[in-house]
Amino acid sequence: MSNPNEVNGLNEWFRNRGITEVECLVTDLTGLLKGKIMPASKYIHGGRPRLPDSIFIQTVTGGYPDDDEIRFWNPAERDMELVPDPDAVYLVPWAEDPTAQIIHDCYYLTGEPVELSPRYVLKRVLELYEARGWKPVVAPEVEFYLVKTNTDSDYPLEPPIGRSGRQESSRQSFSIDAVNEFDPLFEEMYDYCEAMGLDLDTLIHEEGAGQMEVNFQHGDPLILADQVIMFKRTLRETALRHGMYATFMAKPMANEPGSSMHIHQSLMDLSGKTNLFAGDDGQPSRLFNHFIGGLQTYMPAAIPFFAPNVNSYRRLMRNETSGSAPVNVEWGLDNRTVGLRVPVDSPQATRVENRLAGADANPYLAMAASLACGYLGMLSQLEPRPPMVGSAWSGGNKLPDDIGPALDALRECKPLADLLGERFINSYLAVKRAEHRAYFQVISSWEREHLLLRV
Repeated sequence: MSNPNEVNGLNEWFRNRGITEVECLVTDLTGLLKGKIMPASKYIHGGRPRLPDSIFIQTVTGGYPDDDEIRFWNPAERDMELVPDPDAVYLVPWAEDPTAQIIHDCYYLTGEPVELSPRYVLKRVLELYEARGWKPVVAPEVEFYLVKTNTDSDYPLEPPIGRSGRQESSRQSFSIDAVNEFDPLFEEMYDYCEAMGLDLDTLIHEEGAGQMEVNFQHGDPLILADQVIMFKRTLRETALRHGMYATFMAKPMANEPGSSMHIHQSLMDLSGKTNLFAGDDGQPSRLFNHFIGGLQTYMPAAIPFFAPNVNSYRRLMRNETSGSAPVNVEWGLDNRTVGLRVPVDSPQATRVENRLAGADANPYLAMAASLACGYLGMLSQLEPRPPMVGSAWSGGNKLPDDIGPALDALRECKPLADLLGERFINSYLAVKRAEHRAYFQVISSWEREHLLLRV
């Protein structure tokens, strides 16, 4: 590594923990961790590791967009240097040999940041806030399912078997006993998270059979996005060690509720002492109203960051038998039928809960998009619609109901492209359109069941 401070700081961290191996991690558009594994001594003394920038135009299936869709792309696949973030260094607590996992930022050899990196997209938004004297604070809530292992992708998922030897057959929202069914798994999960320094708050049982939610303490958006990525990896590993899967699919089972990633957002001054969403009289401030106005104006176009996959839109379908996510950008006080809920709390805790993002969303991009929409609202002093009183369901679905129309809306939104980066937006659209086409090449079991012998 060329930076002496990087070398000295990591050398000491490695030495104190006896680290022998390093996992160099970068998060792609989907939220998958890519990178390299190398001996600790080579990592410290061998210079910064490199990867091709093409990892940021790779689809979730491992493919790439067609040539005509990546005309803005440099076919040379330029090398990137991976620069470690000292605030994103973690142990791998399940590894047999002492191993570090480090999240890296990506820079071209010219020193320019790689604008396609989701982590950079979030940092770019945070820099805009900092220039205004604003410090956003977030607290994510991540839902997930534990399911039986399933090696046949045509076979529907099932709830796992707990300590009692039985599967859940009914909804047990907030049930302590239902969580206790998986005590051995969660105890190991918490041990791993503590060893990694992940700032988990509460664990609850959600509505679905085998569906849980973990809440994180509020803090810096970049650190929290890192922690959500690390938590997902940790939970998947822990579940495998206990003979089951953990999935963050938005809608893994047809007759069960979808899984969300709610993002609580507040706005502090740079000292971190004053909540700018509350006025001197304790009432919501002008910035609070403009932030919501921005969310209402721009979130319909930003939906591909909150619902990034074909499966994501199954969660946003209205279905009384399986629970539903909000399908609107209305706001209201302590109202869970709206997409933008404002919890009733003290003035210092005034915040907006974005309830639209699915658990399958890339946390860097979901947080960046949500904060970008709010930023645009504050910049343009957009006024929100009146708060919703009662149920927002009567208004119907006010958002794109499939990824195709959602991508069209994003393509037409110039303010978001200007803020998040035009090259990034073009790359994201190309990748998601390629995934959409790949999905339509698969013949589903529904088609075989209902069309094979009837049409």
